[in-house]
Amino acid sequence: MKYDYGLWKIVIVNIMWVLLFIISFVQPKKKREWRSMGVISAFFVALFTEMYGLPLTIYFITSVLGYKLPVLNPLAHESGHLLASFGVGVDKAIIVCQLGSLIFGLGMLIIGMGWWQIHRSNGDLVTDGIYSYIRHPQYLGIFLLTVGMMIQWPTISTLVMWPILIYSYYRLAKKEERDVLNEFGQEYKEYRKNTPAFFPLQLK
Repeated sequence: MKYDYGLWKIVIVNIMWVLLFIISFVQPKKKREWRSMGVISAFFVALFTEMYGLPLTIYFITSVLGYKLPVLNPLAHESGHLLASFGVGVDKAIIVCQLGSLIFGLGMLIIGMGWWQIHRSNGDLVTDGIYSYIRHPQYLGIFLLTVGMMIQWPTISTLVMWPILIYSYYRLAKKEERDVLNEFGQEYKEYRKNTPAFFPLQLK
């Protein structure tokens, strides 16, 4: 029986490149920013560990819950996606994986766009470009990265951790807004009143 896990070098490489990308563009500096970075780091460690290292979700479903997956070999990598394991089929699971990859790529693009505008602002308040649609594009990008990866490779651990991650960055955004308000005063009040926080169509 084929066993397509235990690929720890691939686990480490994937964790490193994703976290280096996020750190490079989000650039955490304060303690509270590094705390949120710790949460997203744990998310990606859990994700790639299950994707290539040890399929804990499949072990849990088959061993603890006693569910017999309708595939010949649930420990083959092509069956590791939960949709494939639950009988949807490998072909359809691959299509879903590609959708997750597109959302992940969109998240990377949004993070990069937000970073570029902040980088060239010279400390001024940025309200144009992507910031004219949302106040926290880089955090929206992080949300999309994680949603994309959960679609690409859903696991019990990441499903549990995702709400914690979102709450962590929501709190961080609120704390950062207080700092920006103290720095820019009325100008930021007007901007905040007219621009949603995370999603262009959300209530302000």
